[in-house]
Amino acid sequence: MRQRKALIAGGGIGGLTAALCLLRNGWSVHVLEAAPALKEVGAGLQLSPNAMKVIDALGLSEAIRTVAFEPEALELRLGQSGRRVFSIPAGEAARKRWGAPYLHIHRADLLGVLEQAVRSDPNAVISLGAEVSSYELKDQGAELRLASGEPLAADLIIGADGIRSTLRTKMLGPDRPRFTGNLAWRMVVEMDKLSTPPPPTACVWAGRGRHAVTYRLRGGKLANLVGVVERTDWQGEGWSEEGARENALADFEGWVPQVTEIIDKADTHFRWALFGRNPLPRWHEGAVALLGDACHPMLPFMAQGAAMAIEDGWVLAREVGQADTVEAGLARYAALRWSRATRVQNASRANMTTFHRRNPLKRLATYGPMWIAGQTLPGFVRSRQDWIYGHDVTATDR
Repeated sequence: MRQRKALIAGGGIGGLTAALCLLRNGWSVHVLEAAPALKEVGAGLQLSPNAMKVIDALGLSEAIRTVAFEPEALELRLGQSGRRVFSIPAGEAARKRWGAPYLHIHRADLLGVLEQAVRSDPNAVISLGAEVSSYELKDQGAELRLASGEPLAADLIIGADGIRSTLRTKMLGPDRPRFTGNLAWRMVVEMDKLSTPPPPTACVWAGRGRHAVTYRLRGGKLANLVGVVERTDWQGEGWSEEGARENALADFEGWVPQVTEIIDKADTHFRWALFGRNPLPRWHEGAVALLGDACHPMLPFMAQGAAMAIEDGWVLAREVGQADTVEAGLARYAALRWSRATRVQNASRANMTTFHRRNPLKRLATYGPMWIAGQTLPGFVRSRQDWIYGHDVTATDR
């Protein structure tokens, strides 16, 4: 039989994961990345057990573990006092309950592992500086057109080209993202620079109109911080705009040193505005499909953006491999993924409010029951995460 060919617009986490999943299903794959190199601006991400199940199925668990950090717990604390609201054990407890570890990893390290795995496959090609401009449906498959004018034909085209996806615009027209009123800071600093390091956990620090998340990377050598503050002014949506240290410190003035020292000691302070988007009416057209941030961009309040893209890649490859036609497989992929991705999007949006309670009575009404449940019903607190972390797309029946 003729080997089927896939073109993937975007060489990020979602695009490379989809490439690996398709390669494992016998496809040839050509990844087209607009940037001159595959790299991520320095920042961390959380690889929850649902994502690690795909990583393990792809045979990359060991490579990931060597560059990751495994937290002891997932916890919520108050940003000014440091008081712990609840703590959910991770480590061995996460592996037993959810079937895989919960890890923290630098984005560049994850991208490096995925890239190496793709490049090592003889049926894969990665082209850099290859900007995609449009696509056209054909009787058999589709044709992708580069900004250079070069046309490329394939049986399947995947738009994994991020929140400002060119292929999504071609498929559905321009979108109208809404500024959420939140600005996010992100920074990484060496642990040996800190006298009061963050705990060895995935820790959310909640406060009035703002929150921060701290965790460790690269075996504990780096501390990562994401800080979100409510703002009324409109900011750019890019990831790489640098802000001033004094502004970040002012946003978290009076907070615990586990947060403020990272801000003070970091060399660069990236910031970006958070925009919300409504769920798309469809994710595919003919032999063209969207994946990851291109079709369901996530606010960062569930730490599931990368995980959802990783899940997408596995399900898409499985469904186009088992269906009679690519179009039927893509329809099945979208049907299976839409409700889960939308639920995570909604949960992320809800957490934005939960973490930022301003009114003292609402803060007590929110965090009080959480604290009581954490003390008296720890199993119930853990069970609230089962629908996310316990999910396994590698074992889900069709």
